[in-house]
Amino acid sequence: MLATSYLAEVFEPYFGDGSALGLRIDYVTEREPLGTGGAIRNVASHLESGPDDPVLIFNGDILTGLDIGALVGTHVTTGADVSLHLSRVEDPRAFGLVPTDASGRVLAFLEKPQTPEEIVTDQINAGAYVFRRRIIDSIPTGRPVSVERETFPGLLESGAHLQGMVDSTYWLDLGTPQAFVRGSADLVLGHAPSPAVPGRCGEHLVLPGAEVAEDAKLTGGTVVGEGAVIGEGARVGGSTVLAGAVIAPGAIVMDSLVGVSARVGARTVLDGAVIGDGAVVGADNELRDGVRVWCGAVLPDGAVRFSSDQ
Repeated sequence: MLATSYLAEVFEPYFGDGSALGLRIDYVTEREPLGTGGAIRNVASHLESGPDDPVLIFNGDILTGLDIGALVGTHVTTGADVSLHLSRVEDPRAFGLVPTDASGRVLAFLEKPQTPEEIVTDQINAGAYVFRRRIIDSIPTGRPVSVERETFPGLLESGAHLQGMVDSTYWLDLGTPQAFVRGSADLVLGHAPSPAVPGRCGEHLVLPGAEVAEDAKLTGGTVVGEGAVIGEGARVGGSTVLAGAVIAPGAIVMDSLVGVSARVGARTVLDGAVIGDGAVVGADNELRDGVRVWCGAVLPDGAVRFSSDQ
């Protein structure tokens, strides 16, 4: 079951009914955004499970090496109402915290810490859950609901059993273009192993129909999409170059996303940039630090520089 809202129309043409993946996919689209909890409740009438059967739920913007079987096993053996995958992170300040007791039972859901004293754990909600079906049915309908701020705290207050399964497996929030590029590179490098990668792990992945000049250099888990062109002497590192894009001779592209059929001019430098589908960045530009060029936009030659021309 795929719960969709923003850009809902792009998913079904790509995934179809799921048969190519060995799955059955049904689509449920929200008319108005319902939040993380409301989205779960919105699909309830389409579920075929019984009231105490486990229902596996994932956020759609995470990349993880989670052992799904272990999470379901934890849920079954502990008899929890909801089981959560909790990930340990080095810097938890950007996330809500989820402390647990010695047995893994969830004690609280804490907002993002504002001071060092508020960092009581390095465990965060990693966005994968197993619910008893009847818990899903208890979520309010017809309005936005946050599973993190409303559903889970409310369940704790009512005495429900929320169980955490903590591990340090690969986990990445893909909520930004930069994170998407990093996740793509990690898949190619093998840091986040996946059978979905259509080739061997290594410094780069060049998809069928792409053209890469002999003296071009691809490193850092770079992906070159179908029909894309990498010109002579170009250097592309840790980047995603989507289908039909062109990187002109001598260009340098680092940790960047180049959209479908976009063009990057000769000797242009991209570092942490996002170039939208069909955009054209002329020669001798320098775009750094999260600069974004909108889809279809045209940037003339030499229009933007971040460093002096010496």
